[in-house]
Amino acid sequence: MESVTNLASARPVVIFSNSSCCMCHTIKTLFNEFGVNFAVHELDEMPRGREIEQALSRIGCPTLPAVFIGGELVGGANEVMSLHLNRSLIPMLKRAGALWV
Repeated sequence: MESVTNLASARPVVIFSNSSCCMCHTIKTLFNEFGVNFAVHELDEMPRGREIEQALSRIGCPTLPAVFIGGELVGGANEVMSLHLNRSLIPMLKRAGALWV
């Protein structure tokens, strides 16, 4: 858990992902389009990735991607897309210091 907290708070936007996950790719593409400089942790490429994935599940994100903005868990792809569709995502990114425009 401490490892997840440390990793999640290292940058304004942190995505825990799986390199072969299409929804993870979609969320990373969305943030790229916005110009967000996010940190990504590909759990399938990390030695302790499975352990981190289990910790994410325990804190409320049972599937990948797991997106953190400003050190807080936003959720997965559904939550991020809902925030985007109701126009809450960009203001949240600005408050976290992930966007300047």
